[in-house]
Amino acid sequence: MWAIFKKEFFGFFSSVVGVLVIVIFLVITGLMLWVFDTPYNIYNAAYADLTLFFELAPWVFLFLIPGICMKSFSEEQRQGTLELLLTKPISLKGLILGKFFGAFVLSFIAILPSLVYVISIQNLASNPENIDYGAMAASYFGLLFLIVVYTAIGIFSSTLSSNQLTAFMFGVVLCLVVFYAFYGLSASGIFGNDIFALEFLSLNYHYKAMMRGVIDSRDLIYFISIWVLFMSFTFWRLKSLKS
Repeated sequence: MWAIFKKEFFGFFSSVVGVLVIVIFLVITGLMLWVFDTPYNIYNAAYADLTLFFELAPWVFLFLIPGICMKSFSEEQRQGTLELLLTKPISLKGLILGKFFGAFVLSFIAILPSLVYVISIQNLASNPENIDYGAMAASYFGLLFLIVVYTAIGIFSSTLSSNQLTAFMFGVVLCLVVFYAFYGLSASGIFGNDIFALEFLSLNYHYKAMMRGVIDSRDLIYFISIWVLFMSFTFWRLKSLKS
């Protein structure tokens, strides 16, 4: 697994992909939060906190992570090296986890420079001691779990086609469905006002719960369950390709 991880991770930085991902994330969030007059602009907010950053980040990663993952298995299929890779003395689980962690760690590194925003918020706040650092830490924790789920979806999507663009589109659509579709249906009121089950199925619901500073076991179970589900989909897909 670790050989696959190192190959994937350092492969991102042997080209411009790794640096480009980090730069794109920081540029988009930086411009939306501090420069452009958007609903996410912190200067327009009533309070000096990072709530707007955590609301924006899932939408940026919704496109960025499928872009990171799209070549994981689709490139192997296109070049005809997937069959060779599957015959190597490595388990399917090890192969999948190696690919997963390679993409996950890159996404994790991308959010680290955003810690500078915490210092900026401290400088903007009239009373820095009133900043809710607990909620901020829980929000970062929730963002990490969201990245875990997006990465699992992206890895699975890369097995669905040998075309990277197609794999990217599958990844974006699936991430959007898991993140917002059920939440949006529940909020629309189409099925009535009390359809809590629909909202509960949404990644957005559990992510927002963590943004409030509450780390509930039900939210953690949800994130882990969705991760296991898509990693299992990837395993079954590769097993079918191997056979």
